Amino acid sequence: MKKVILSIILVVVICTQASAESSVWKAQKGESVIYMGGTCHLLRESDFPLPAEFDKAYKDSDILVFETDIGKINDLSTQQKLMAKAMYADASTIDKHLSPEVYSMLSEYCASNSISFTVLRQLKPSIIVVMLTTVELMKQGVTKEGVDMFFYKLATKDEKVVKKLETIDEQINFIVAMGEGNEDEFITHSISEMKDIKQDYEALVSAWKKGEVENLNKLMITELKTELPKLYKDLIVDRNRNWLPIIDAYHKTPEREFVLVGVGHLVGADGIIAALKKKGYKVEKL
Repeated sequence: MKKVILSIILVVVICTQASAESSVWKAQKGESVIYMGGTCHLLRESDFPLPAEFDKAYKDSDILVFETDIGKINDLSTQQKLMAKAMYADASTIDKHLSPEVYSMLSEYCASNSISFTVLRQLKPSIIVVMLTTVELMKQGVTKEGVDMFFYKLATKDEKVVKKLETIDEQINFIVAMGEGNEDEFITHSISEMKDIKQDYEALVSAWKKGEVENLNKLMITELKTELPKLYKDLIVDRNRNWLPIIDAYHKTPEREFVLVGVGHLVGADGIIAALKKKGYKVEKL
């Protein structure tokens, strides 16, 4: 299950040189064009500037479409809503939802990494994993907002229209629900992956920069689908199915849209690129 948890963080919560290909596609049906950009939500300073294909799609688009309302992500009200749902409704603590062995493993990991366990004990596994992964990524210099926020700020500055595929509440619910029903496995594998997080992150970002579809599918989708099928269905399959009618409808508009979603949503048999091809779109790398 190597890389599964890191992949989840980059899908949900992810370039110093232009390459021959990148994770940007042009979907065309008739005269209508929709650009699809696979994003990384978390990046390093050295990952900028972004591949030239992103800039090309941005300049040729009238409307930018994100997974959710990017402008509200950092609002206090959003953070309060997230934290309220991140805690157990019955005011219980994480030790009541883990086996003694896994709880001890989690406690020891936090202690050995100088992470206060007092606040974490009140949170659900999904948010604990997000926090621990974020701390580890920050150690590797992953401190920059990713592709989504970069283009949201640029679109706001350029006064381009911005739209969303799902609400903030929907995205919060998806994040908080991760690991429900298999808390021990979720925490155990999360901690085991931390030791390889530097190599795994670099492999994922490298594949994203170069638009290596098969590699991205292997790194982000295959193991998640095999090891955590319910989570794969909830995070990838169901959301892609919800988004597809919205994206498909854009081909009827006179404007050109640039849809920016986590790259894990675009690749693989259940990905949006495959779905658009089935709907008769001519899809090619930009």
